[in-house]
Amino acid sequence: MLGNFCSLFKKDFQMMMSGRFFLVAFGSLIIYTVFINFGYTRYMNAEPYNVYLYDPLGTQQEVSERICPVTSLEELNAVVLSDTNGVGIDASSGTPSIVLYFGSEKADNHRTDYALSLLHQENEYHAWIAGTNTLELKQRKEMCCELLFVELIAVGFLGIASVLFKEKQMGVIRVHAVLPLKKNLFIVSKIAVFLLSDLIFTALMTVWNIGFPDAAVILPAVLTQTVILSLIMALTGFGCTMLLKDFRQFSLAYLVIAIFAAAPVFLSANTSVKLEWINWHPFYHVYMGLKNAYFGMPGTGSVYYICSVCGIVILFLGVQTAFRREMGKEG
Repeated sequence: MLGNFCSLFKKDFQMMMSGRFFLVAFGSLIIYTVFINFGYTRYMNAEPYNVYLYDPLGTQQEVSERICPVTSLEELNAVVLSDTNGVGIDASSGTPSIVLYFGSEKADNHRTDYALSLLHQENEYHAWIAGTNTLELKQRKEMCCELLFVELIAVGFLGIASVLFKEKQMGVIRVHAVLPLKKNLFIVSKIAVFLLSDLIFTALMTVWNIGFPDAAVILPAVLTQTVILSLIMALTGFGCTMLLKDFRQFSLAYLVIAIFAAAPVFLSANTSVKLEWINWHPFYHVYMGLKNAYFGMPGTGSVYYICSVCGIVILFLGVQTAFRREMGKEG
């Protein structure tokens, strides 16, 4: 059985090579790396929040040099509206009150704490450095996580479809119905090739964009989450290929699944918009598991892994049934 599996694996690998799959994946890796290193981190490398103070009575005796004084309440409101990341402090009544352009709740709390810490008012507010990530490293990890999530969804779904539709047209799948091979080997071989490709892609992308010392610490957890997402998407793509007639129908299915998998997840995870039903969204937990892995944070428990394994097993059984039906046998 091992020899048959190796033969199938080699055949699938050669087919992906001939289809320039690995070349496209490597090209995507280069593009992502260039974007992160020369585009995103430089553009997003913002200075600390600007803080503006209106204190006509001089009630704040000790203020940081980073605070920009303004002469009127109208000027304070104007600079806050023009500098949406800035924070205004109105101390005209003797008690500091915050004026800012509303964003996300967590970010607003950070901006408020930062602004008040610059007043040094009786040491009531004191800013502490939390975590070991610099601003640039945090940005690199966030963008690596988001791009990797999108890439694994696309590769696992579209990549396996391109191979399987080609084999369906060539009659390869029906040939396996008469070969003395265990039918599951055909499925396992395809999934294994894509899983190995995703793991290598993840490792290279993480090391190239985060740096080896930091990547070495988080890579085991990141690869674990990659295995879960890769298996889910590859099996989903395999099943859809068996059920749909051509690539046109498959493209529509991919569009629906991609929007369902990515849009609400990014909306709830990266903005102030929180969908009430998002905790029932399976891809939300996978994305948060991947993000927590990049930041070395515990966020996934045994229930998550049990549900992931059960979901993968159910998908495999469904793919097995669809594959046998495609070969003309009863599931």
